[in-house]
Amino acid sequence: MAPYMRLRQICLVAPQLAPVVSDIAEIMGLSVCYRDGNVAKYGLENALLPVDTILLEVVAPFKDGTTAGRFIEKTGGRGGYMAIFCCNDPDERGRHANAMGVRTANVIDHAPYHGVQLHPRDCRAAFIEFNHTEGSDDILGAYPPAGPDWQNFIRKDVTQALTAVEMQSPDPQGLAAHWGKIIGVAADGAALKLPNATFRFVKGASEIMSALEFRVTDVARVLHTARAKGHAVAGNEFLLGGVTFRLTA
Repeated sequence: MAPYMRLRQICLVAPQLAPVVSDIAEIMGLSVCYRDGNVAKYGLENALLPVDTILLEVVAPFKDGTTAGRFIEKTGGRGGYMAIFCCNDPDERGRHANAMGVRTANVIDHAPYHGVQLHPRDCRAAFIEFNHTEGSDDILGAYPPAGPDWQNFIRKDVTQALTAVEMQSPDPQGLAAHWGKIIGVAADGAALKLPNATFRFVKGASEIMSALEFRVTDVARVLHTARAKGHAVAGNEFLLGGVTFRLTA
């Protein structure tokens, strides 16, 4: 199988799913495709919404002592939780990361799905996960974490694509180089360019996943809906689920 690396999913964390999930759905014109009972063993509940072929997930802790809960406490609820990539060989990427001193935090084996999650402290800014679903290298193929028919929930009338992820760091080029080595994509200055999205690294006080950029059909209309839902809008962006939602036409 030819090597590949694509952004598959972005995971946000919130103290509760409501109203974050319903606000994302209504403002961005997206639909929930799945709520995964398997995350309950981590003390979490979740909802996933497809943005074209990239999944946007929100998780919320329902008991004390969860990793997600500690993340909220540590960051004050600011910053995306996890960047999830699909690739041809998650174990090979995990071994490569381990050789760099980046520890494996968790291995998920639910055939035909296999995922390797790396330790966020070593990744810096957010969790990184690599996964692969056996026999599903089509971008519209099976992806068990998103449910059996996630493709049927793709809507493009309001939001067409998730195009970029913004990462903040006091040393953006250093973080870009670090993530680039983990992911296996050479940094282009302070950016990592994947086939379906770009990671941009910008100057900031702390290391966080700070913003998601979306291409939408009508920027003004989406901003109007965000205001109507009570979110403060500045320019072409607003804060939701711990990250800035930035809109482009």
